[in-house]
Amino acid sequence: MDMQSKKQYLKKVREEYLSSPSRTEKTRILDEAEKRAGLNRKYLITKLRPKSNLDKRESSRKKRTLKYDNEVKAALADVWEIFDRPCGDRLAPLLQDEVIKLRQLGELVCSDEVVSKLKTISPRTIDTKLAHIKEDIGRTGKYKHPANPLLYQKIPVKVFTEQDREVSGNIQTDCVEHCGASAAETFIYSVAMTDIAHGWWEGEAVMGKGQEGVCAGIDAGQKRFPFSWVEMHTDGGTEFINAHLARYCAKKNLLFSRSRPYKKNDNCLVEQKNWTHVRKKVGYLRYDTAEEQKILNDLYKNELRLFKNFFQPVMKLVSKERIGGSIKRKYDKPKTPYQRVMLAADIPKTAKNALQKIYLSLNPAELKRGIDAKLDKLYSVYQKKNNSSVADVNKKIHPSSVRFYIAERGAVRLDS
Repeated sequence: MDMQSKKQYLKKVREEYLSSPSRTEKTRILDEAEKRAGLNRKYLITKLRPKSNLDKRESSRKKRTLKYDNEVKAALADVWEIFDRPCGDRLAPLLQDEVIKLRQLGELVCSDEVVSKLKTISPRTIDTKLAHIKEDIGRTGKYKHPANPLLYQKIPVKVFTEQDREVSGNIQTDCVEHCGASAAETFIYSVAMTDIAHGWWEGEAVMGKGQEGVCAGIDAGQKRFPFSWVEMHTDGGTEFINAHLARYCAKKNLLFSRSRPYKKNDNCLVEQKNWTHVRKKVGYLRYDTAEEQKILNDLYKNELRLFKNFFQPVMKLVSKERIGGSIKRKYDKPKTPYQRVMLAADIPKTAKNALQKIYLSLNPAELKRGIDAKLDKLYSVYQKKNNSSVADVNKKIHPSSVRFYIAERGAVRLDS
């Protein structure tokens, strides 16, 4: 029985218990009540006294004051959506810096009291308040190419611990394939590049993974970085380990290193961003036309890079310690790549001033809307290419959930 039923039962038992003339009868009543209610005997004796908390009304209980009420929760949900649904640890520093700006831009409507509460809310409370919203939302290598032994010997292998995370310009590079359910023929690849010191990310869509095309994509991405490159680290695929890229690094005076075969942890930072920056946005569909490539490049070169680099905090690993059978990791305070670049001592002041000018001109909510609009356009082009309508898919998926479905349900191919 539940607590309410137990309370009603004990009230009836108390009447019988208090009116019992003998100690033996009271013992019998206690034995029966202990058996039926499943309560401790001493606790039962306390409850069956003439005056106990069985007579206490619910309305007489002191209610706890709720600091972060529904008004704060609604504003928090709006900001969480604007910044692309980060976790509480990453959203907390953004609330301190960006809430007032969003309010001035008219993207957030709330009172001064709500603003002050949002600036003091803890990461754990953020996750607790957004838990029900998250519930509503619902949340091996394919190829084997013969290696070029001579070139592989010339390019040194570096594990992650050997890569310098303090110097700007050490770049991890990888390719993300957009082949859908079939790897046949030619399709688009996203060349992803990230700086391991600050988390700055750039992307470029190329048709196929030919050596010249990938090299051109890397060159286009390098030109958009706010600082110069020092070293490029790639995996062992032939799209990277080839004469074209080796000559490119020699011409640009760049160090060139590679990962161990089948060890993704050597290239782990760009692998993380392959999910957060590419897969989570464009999903797992097959893109293989020039129009789709143009839309992807337009997205990567404009809204997505600005949104991710200026308004998406990243946490940097400070230390890792093994304690018994577990590993305890410590991270620094979450900062956006822009903030980390501004704090770097090895980046020129002119580059920082240019970045600051760009930052002051940006509206994160407008960037988010631009990203969504271009993803909708990309999906429309995909549907048109396959002679199918969005309405056919929406019979099973709600329109607002199409992109989320594509990104989260990688095993289900809409084009298969």
